[in-house]
Amino acid sequence: MTKEVLIFLHSADDAPGYLVDYLQQKKIPYRVIQSYKNEIIPELNDSIAGLAFMGGGMSANDDITWVKDETHLIKQALKAGRPILGHCLGGQLISKALGQNISKNAVPELGWHYCFRNNNSKDDSTGKSTGEDWLGDIQDPFIMFHWHYETFSIPPGATPLFSSANCKNQAYHYGDNVLAMQCHVEMTESMVTCWVNNYQHELQNESSSEQTPEQITENMVENVNALNRVADQLYGKWVKTLVF
Repeated sequence: MTKEVLIFLHSADDAPGYLVDYLQQKKIPYRVIQSYKNEIIPELNDSIAGLAFMGGGMSANDDITWVKDETHLIKQALKAGRPILGHCLGGQLISKALGQNISKNAVPELGWHYCFRNNNSKDDSTGKSTGEDWLGDIQDPFIMFHWHYETFSIPPGATPLFSSANCKNQAYHYGDNVLAMQCHVEMTESMVTCWVNNYQHELQNESSSEQTPEQITENMVENVNALNRVADQLYGKWVKTLVF
C-alpha cells in the first residue's frame, strides 16, 4: 500500500502552492482532493500519511457538506494521532474539530504583514522554547501573507507559535504533529498574482491591515522568497511526523 499526504482544496482559485513544491523536493507522495467539486472525502485509513487543508473564501461555520466531512475526518485523525496541517480555512477547521470557536477578526487582514514569535515557556526536559522546533532560527519579524476576515481560538493544550499586529492567533501546534495557521505560508508568485487579479474588489480599503494591489505586488519576489524560507522550516518540522 502506497501511503500519501492528502491535500484538500476548497475553491477554484485555491492551490497547494509551495506545499506541493516542498513535498516534491522531498519525494513525498501526495494526492489532491478538490472538496469544492464534491470529490469524496475519505474516512481515515492506513494509506493516509498525513492530512493538509488549504484556504478558501467560505467559513468553517458554513453549512456545507464537505466542510462537515472534512471536520469529521480531522476529528478521526486527531483521535488516531495522525499528522494534520491547516492553512487559513484549514487552520480554522482544525480548531473547530477541537471544539473551538471561529469568529470575526477585529479587522480584515489582507496582504503582507509581519509576524512575531510568541514567548512560550521553555520545555523543562529540553531547555528549549516549545516553539523552537517549529520556527528554528527564523528571526523576528518575519513576513507572512494574509487574506482572512475570521480567526480561530486556541484549543486547550495547544501552544501558540506566532502573532501579528492585526491578529493574535496566527498559528499554534497541538501535540508534535498538528500545525494550524491563520496565515498563508503556501503562497507562490503566481498565486499572489491570481488572487490580486481575481479579488481586487476586496482590496479597495487601504488601511494598516488591508493592503492595495500595488502594495501587495510591489516587492512580491522578495517577499515570496522570504515566505518560502519560513515555509521550509514549518513544513520541514511537519513532514518529519508523517506516518510511513
